[in-house]
Amino acid sequence: MSEKNNSREKVVKSDAEWREELDEMAYYVTRQHGTERAFTGEYNDKKDPGTFRCVCCGQSLFGSQHKYDSGSGWPSFFQPLDDESVVKRIDRSLVVEREEVLCSRCDAHLGHVFPDGPQPTGQRYCINSAALQFEDEGD
Repeated sequence: MSEKNNSREKVVKSDAEWREELDEMAYYVTRQHGTERAFTGEYNDKKDPGTFRCVCCGQSLFGSQHKYDSGSGWPSFFQPLDDESVVKRIDRSLVVEREEVLCSRCDAHLGHVFPDGPQPTGQRYCINSAALQFEDEGD
């Protein structure tokens, strides 16, 4: 599915290619800007040391050292591994304006970021498990 690749080269595929490569939930979340139900995602309670990668392109996005339990029901991080691994844009799909988080390499929808996280950043990156792939630190 994803390769271990942190090149900043853009990954562009057709909708048909994404549908073929991703499972139904990953496709729904990453390509259709969906959201998995709270407390149902594989990585919500994950505490092992490692790296969370984009399920679509394999880019490293978040480290387990930045993960915390926000109580929201989705994996939450107070910062990405680096500022260039994700991009943010305004999401006006609901009545309330939110800030969407996307993979900078393949434009996969990951989740949203909110200004109610812990220090040192004060940010809560609320990310769908279906958009992630976990690489154990030992791998």
